[in-house]
Amino acid sequence: MSPGPSADDTARVSGRGITPATTALVAGGALAAVLVALLGASLAARGTGELRIPGAGATTVLRAAVFAALAVHLGELAGGRLARTTPAPASGPARTGPAPAPASGAPGPRRWAVAASLVGAGASAGQILLLARVSGLDLATVYGTSDGRFLLVMANGFLLAAGCATLTRPCLALAPLAAVIGAEALRAHPEPYTPMLGVGLTVVHLTAASLWTGGLLYVLRALWLRRGDPAGSRELLARYARHAGRLLAALAATGTLSTLRRLPADVVLTTAYGRVLIAKLVLVAVVCALALAARVRLRRGGDAVRPARAELGVLAVVVLVSAVLTVVPDPHWLSTR
Repeated sequence: MSPGPSADDTARVSGRGITPATTALVAGGALAAVLVALLGASLAARGTGELRIPGAGATTVLRAAVFAALAVHLGELAGGRLARTTPAPASGPARTGPAPAPASGAPGPRRWAVAASLVGAGASAGQILLLARVSGLDLATVYGTSDGRFLLVMANGFLLAAGCATLTRPCLALAPLAAVIGAEALRAHPEPYTPMLGVGLTVVHLTAASLWTGGLLYVLRALWLRRGDPAGSRELLARYARHAGRLLAALAATGTLSTLRRLPADVVLTTAYGRVLIAKLVLVAVVCALALAARVRLRRGGDAVRPARAELGVLAVVVLVSAVLTVVPDPHWLSTR
């Protein structure tokens, strides 16, 4: 029989346990996230002369929940497929199912897709109620607006995705999730200048971002269950990294094109949109550095999970900042060009 993995091998793949310092850091990060969501739009617009957006903080929270729900559900579908096609641990019998079997024979990561889609449905419905409150319209009238119709499609799409996730063929959820992404892209681009180009860019951008963030979340959860099989865990993380590189290329291309068409150069620093976008770009640069560090450590046989966990944490902040970006005013109207 071959010897089992050493303690050093297991530590390099699975990372260390949760310490009090880590718990305090997570709690502080959660508090900071709430403050960014509630105050980010107003702080970014300070001194720009732009009109105040009613209910900006609540809208940011709800849209961040929508983006997170998409990431968790799509990431579980993509990450589960990736894990199933990664060789099962040699120390235990292989099995088929929604996730690979770890070395201990324990079940795969618990499914979060249903809960995530229900949260997304609630957040979409919450935006309808918020729109009615800030506009002073009744619900029937709100349903007749373009925003109201798109949000209703999103809420129903999430509910259908949650129902599909409970079936034996969870991939059926891809159709309603695609409808959610399409509705969000249409809602986000009501501008009269090349709106369909903006919709197409947003569909690709939102899909790639969801797969990157949600896929990493699922893979890290699977790695924890595979911590007794360092070789299989490294293979799973390496396969994810290869796919993440393609997703990064799609994000860079669509993000650049979206910026060029929506943010005139003369208002980059004088609008809330420009300021929030700069913050997002800085965070994405940090994510790329962490992803590169994880890949280098992976090739050298070192601890790749620590930078991957940090990457996921910063990606969560990127999701939140992206939600702020959807709330601040369109800067195109303030340009002198």
